[in-house]
Amino acid sequence: MMRIGVIAIQGNVSEHVDALRRALAERGADADIVTIKHSGIVPTCDGLVLPGGESTTLGRLMVREGIADEIRGAAGRGVPILGTCAGLILLASEGDVQVKKTHQHLLCLMDTKVNRNAFGRQRESFEAQLEVDVLDSPYNAVFIRAPAIVECGDDVKVLARIGDLVVAAEQGNVLALAFHPELTDDMRLHQYFLDRVFGRQDESC
Repeated sequence: MMRIGVIAIQGNVSEHVDALRRALAERGADADIVTIKHSGIVPTCDGLVLPGGESTTLGRLMVREGIADEIRGAAGRGVPILGTCAGLILLASEGDVQVKKTHQHLLCLMDTKVNRNAFGRQRESFEAQLEVDVLDSPYNAVFIRAPAIVECGDDVKVLARIGDLVVAAEQGNVLALAFHPELTDDMRLHQYFLDRVFGRQDESC
């Protein structure tokens, strides 16, 4: 059975677990969804989710628990990775002044520079109808104290923007979203992630 791990140190963990289960039910597929708090589990997973939360805390604890290096190893093996909100920050290779000031740990898995609070604080949270390149109709995205990508390398494919800010992008097997797909009933982006997970299995058969 396929195994999908959700990094469960801090953040929107249960929401992603529930969303993945709903997406699997929609496609009539089965997979083992596991939460990850300690090292040793990431190498057993066929897909990984880095949820929203407080990125500085998440980064520090992932390093302390030995999970950060395991995620890098999984990425190198081609394991599909989905990062949302704080997860988008952690996937980046460079951050803004605030990221540097707090000595934010970054996984450096995407050739991107991020602005950690691009859309303001909690009270500036909002929803927006996005045109996402991999979807055939607008997606209602939930932004909560959201970051954004402000610079992309040549290998990064931009999937959605708000103005000049990139809010969805992918590079190879890594998908980053500035918003929270787990907080909506629209499973299309989780399905897009699962397409990668199951597609990788099909390729290996």
